[in-house]
Amino acid sequence: MNLLRKASAALTAVAAILIATPPTASATPTPHDTSGHSYGGGTLVRENFDRLPLGPVTKGRGWTTDTSNGTLTVAPSSTGHGRELRLRTEGNGRAFMVLSDLAPRGNSFWARMRLRVTEFPTAPDWAHWTLAEASGPDSPTLVRPLGGQYAPTDKGNFWGVGSDLGPTGDWTNWKTSAPAVAGKWQCVEFHLDATDNRVTVYFDGVAQPDLTVTTTQHGGTTDDFVFPTFDELKLGWQLYQAGPTPSSYDMRMDDIAVSTRRVGGCGS
Repeated sequence: MNLLRKASAALTAVAAILIATPPTASATPTPHDTSGHSYGGGTLVRENFDRLPLGPVTKGRGWTTDTSNGTLTVAPSSTGHGRELRLRTEGNGRAFMVLSDLAPRGNSFWARMRLRVTEFPTAPDWAHWTLAEASGPDSPTLVRPLGGQYAPTDKGNFWGVGSDLGPTGDWTNWKTSAPAVAGKWQCVEFHLDATDNRVTVYFDGVAQPDLTVTTTQHGGTTDDFVFPTFDELKLGWQLYQAGPTPSSYDMRMDDIAVSTRRVGGCGS
């Protein structure tokens, strides 16, 4: 009997210890980006270029490049800390880092990056440029959440959300309330929300409501603006008109993150 009582008491003590012990961190799965790297918090891609060698680059963790008369180079940070990506194009060339196989949950995602464009075009009239372009395999629609245009009527370059190749046509919904300033570092965020095909933009943590577009409120035809099923995002620079002034363009990017949640980090 004494042996039975001792055995019963030992089992009770073990059970109490198991109940009191919290689950380990491995019990909760962590989201992964498409290249197999674990980030957590819904993040799909994160890149600050600090782990890449200095010099020309054609790929990184989860991304490749797309260029025409353009180059991408990992360079020492202009702030003196770490490294950043330098993109340079000639004429109406392009230089993009390409994030593929994204498949964001709910077909919606946030992106954040720090950027500086050395110069914006001053010719020809209505010169159009793009810094971000999202696309998918089930629709020709290209969603351009970050871009802009040179407007000779207002003597300046202005940020705007745009699209091309879909039923709403080729448009850039630029606003004079959002002037594009050359040579200035900015922290830029944009949110693509599939619930109403809404694109919202933030500069240095501040919302830019004038730039917002939705299914029915946009800069194209009277057709609905509808997202493709996103699987690719390009970040970089492209100018579409030949013979622009200036004849070459230089852009810097750093601290890139794409996530199903707002990443933040742009506030003062």
